[in-house]
Amino acid sequence: MKTRHDSSLSVPQLPVNRNFRTIAVLTSGGDAPGMNAAIRAVTRYAIAHGLEVLGVMKGYSGLLEGQMERLSASSVANIIQRGGTILKTDRCLPFHKKSVRREAANRLRSHGVDALVVIGGDGSFTGAHLLEKETGIPTIGVPGTIDNDITGSEDTIGFDTAVNTAIDAIDRIRDTASSHDRIFIVEVMGRSSGFIASEVGLGGGAETILVPEKKTTVAEVVRAIERGIRRGKTSSIIVMAEGEKPGLCTKLAQAIEKRGYPTKVCILGHTQRGGSPTAHDRVLASVLGASAVAYLLSGRSNGMVGVQGGRIRLVPFEDAVRGSRSLSLDHLDLSQTLAT
Repeated sequence: MKTRHDSSLSVPQLPVNRNFRTIAVLTSGGDAPGMNAAIRAVTRYAIAHGLEVLGVMKGYSGLLEGQMERLSASSVANIIQRGGTILKTDRCLPFHKKSVRREAANRLRSHGVDALVVIGGDGSFTGAHLLEKETGIPTIGVPGTIDNDITGSEDTIGFDTAVNTAIDAIDRIRDTASSHDRIFIVEVMGRSSGFIASEVGLGGGAETILVPEKKTTVAEVVRAIERGIRRGKTSSIIVMAEGEKPGLCTKLAQAIEKRGYPTKVCILGHTQRGGSPTAHDRVLASVLGASAVAYLLSGRSNGMVGVQGGRIRLVPFEDAVRGSRSLSLDHLDLSQTLAT
């Protein structure tokens, strides 16, 4: 697997202005490779600064049930390389209710928790923001989502691993496509976001990239295939984000088949969520996890630690959950130019 890392990221040097004793950490929403590295960083950085750490099992659902375990430096040993999350995760619909959030705050206080770190995406951050706003429990978010679409951060934990997983698959699929003179549509994750498809398509040498942010017709896809045929290509790779409606990939394949071009579909699905995180995601998760604790100790909260211009910044939750980060279409245009 190809890996990269950004050695320029560092934990902000902030003054200590809060006298916390205990913090809690949870993972929420969809899992992302690197979440364990973030849990490890939160735990060990906090312990190094004299804090106790509780791990909340199964996200907000486990918080409501009081499922908390004390984490030590040794309890997070040998997890930096593991995919998934040792704390488990869940999507907790009841947390949308104000009364349920009050109950969660009471659970935290009954366990002596002074502050909370939430590793997840925009839905998780909405809950964290309301929890602090309504109950006064200081909260910090760490962006963990393979979609890389959170406003206020140029990178999120898990994105790099998901992209590399998909590109590895495409490299193998291309061998089969070439051997059988076929067109393959490779569906990657991204219901409303094309960041994975855009990066995978360009990195995997796709002839066409289809994303939710840009409408592309069947005729345009077929024209791209035919351009390749005219210059001697006998196979093509089309990368497509899954989109909001299931079955779009299959419908496109059927439409292309009607134009006379044999087409196969490969849906990568949740394989992109699993697996060992890349070096980049391990470094990113380590710096973001430690930074979350640093900001809490400095007295700042109700925000997400994000990457902006190669530096760690604290982004107010209200900004982080306001819509999604916009996808630049430059990669789509470049991919099409390089494929012609």
